[in-house]
Amino acid sequence: MTEIVPVSGPELVTYADEFAALMIEAVEGGASVGFLAPLDRAAAAIWWRERALAVESGSKQVWIARDDERVVGTIGLVKAALPNARHRAEVEKLMVRPSARGRGIGRALLTAVERSAATEGLTLLVLDTETGSDAEHLYRAAGWTPCGSVPDYAADPYGTLRATTFYYRALGLPEASGQ
Repeated sequence: MTEIVPVSGPELVTYADEFAALMIEAVEGGASVGFLAPLDRAAAAIWWRERALAVESGSKQVWIARDDERVVGTIGLVKAALPNARHRAEVEKLMVRPSARGRGIGRALLTAVERSAATEGLTLLVLDTETGSDAEHLYRAAGWTPCGSVPDYAADPYGTLRATTFYYRALGLPEASGQ
């Protein structure tokens, strides 16, 4: 059974090598998550460890999908820092191991982020993804709204410039919890 859990800053450091392995698999599988192939494992682990302070400060949140204690997926949420944008956040780095795809893990991670954001009073989420990617199909199926594409916005893992589509999701106010 897959479990979706938030990760603390110290846990992010602890899991950094697993996050690195996941990121390498995603990049090798063609996912456009900001890195080029071949991705060095040590560099990927360092990238994750460097995010621990942001997680501890609360400006960033990270969740993992764990299957028998192995990290099979992750997603992040970065809160806007400016006073006029504190109602929104950016979803980033949704990744699922290729061997775990097709089991609803990506959708479960996305749902966990949406619920947490709504509970915290955030009302708008944004993200971007490579136009035509599997991730784009997931976001559309999950009810995200495309709001435009930019040609040649980012390079895919092999260095080819690709279009990126931007999405948003308006969140309702959290339901009363009886408090």
